[in-house]
Amino acid sequence: VGVAIDTLADMEALFDRIPLDKISTSMTINSPAMVLLAMYIVVAEKQGVSAEQIMGTIQNDILKEYVARGTYIFPPRPSLRLITNIFQWCSTNAPKFNTISISGYHIREAGSTAAQEVAFTLANGLTYVQTALDAGLALDDFAPRLAFFFNASSNLLEEVAKFRAARRLWAKLMKERFQAKKSSTMMLRFHTQTAGSSLTAQQVDNNIVRVTLQALAAVLGGTQSLHTNSRDEALSLPTEESVRTALRTQQVIAHESGVADTVDPLAGSWYVEQLTDAVEQEALELINRVDEFGGVVACIENGFIAGQIEDAAYQYQQEVESKERLIVGVNAFQTEEENSVPLLRVDPAGEDQQVEVLARVKAERDQEEVRRCLAALETAARSDSANLMEPVLAAVRCYCSLGEICDVLRGVFGEYRGRAW
Repeated sequence: VGVAIDTLADMEALFDRIPLDKISTSMTINSPAMVLLAMYIVVAEKQGVSAEQIMGTIQNDILKEYVARGTYIFPPRPSLRLITNIFQWCSTNAPKFNTISISGYHIREAGSTAAQEVAFTLANGLTYVQTALDAGLALDDFAPRLAFFFNASSNLLEEVAKFRAARRLWAKLMKERFQAKKSSTMMLRFHTQTAGSSLTAQQVDNNIVRVTLQALAAVLGGTQSLHTNSRDEALSLPTEESVRTALRTQQVIAHESGVADTVDPLAGSWYVEQLTDAVEQEALELINRVDEFGGVVACIENGFIAGQIEDAAYQYQQEVESKERLIVGVNAFQTEEENSVPLLRVDPAGEDQQVEVLARVKAERDQEEVRRCLAALETAARSDSANLMEPVLAAVRCYCSLGEICDVLRGVFGEYRGRAW
């Protein structure tokens, strides 16, 4: 679902002539986040840039994978260990790097309501905080580097209220549960992406309007950064023209609309304030239910969170099919003929080229060093007290592949198969 990164050689090619002391990089990577972060750090080293200088974010949010997205490898508890190891290592060695982006985006894309998106995202965040505290980290050392990632859907005022409620509720929870005192520890900094699942294959130009409304909601709700999807999202990877239109949508909002000229521009609206209170209250009730069931990991194992999301998705689809909920161009205002849309076609030869690169790297590396590094990683993984960041860095430096490193961890941690609810 992104750039093919098999070994350090791929990361070196990706960031060739890009100065890693000057730019910030966001990586949507979760289960193998430690490995990709290690590759990024080693590329920086080869540029003469220390880990202390690098800036960016790894998503590194494994909990939502078990209930909404599905790209997990290991069971929840060893996965939380990997995340905590990253917190520990980066708090000392890479203090400018955001070590997690706690994601509600995929929860919403899986079919949750706005309040469920807030509830389950913040519940995951609380779990990461408690896990780090249990491992001996100081709250103010890691919490200011937490970041969040939300979805912006099409109900403009509900989305604005959702963002306002999430920010207010996170601050309260951090203060009341963990006695946070620094404002940076209580701050909910978030990125927003417009809702891919809301975009339709029918009448694709309507998607430009949807994305504009969604992006506007994110800005009115106080997002710190924004991604606007392309109009052809439902059909293919975007064409260059579609990407440009998505970018221009952001730029018109930023530079022509005036909505970014003031903080929280809809504050004081009776309706928005009431919606904010309602979303916050519903989200808090769901968080309390998660606590009653034993926490997020228990709710992954017993199916509570996934069941809540699936029920909401089913209800939404029933409303669409009964036309209680109208989707322009899909179940209302249809046209007889659809215009053909130019689509991006990816050359399948790219797969063969990537396989050739990987084979060449494996043939040219020091095989004895590879065996030594992978054995050291296995030993560290079997020790509950070892931080795995250093052995992963060593494995990356000798061009062990992502698959080889994850296979070693699979052998120790096992592989999560999920369950039928």
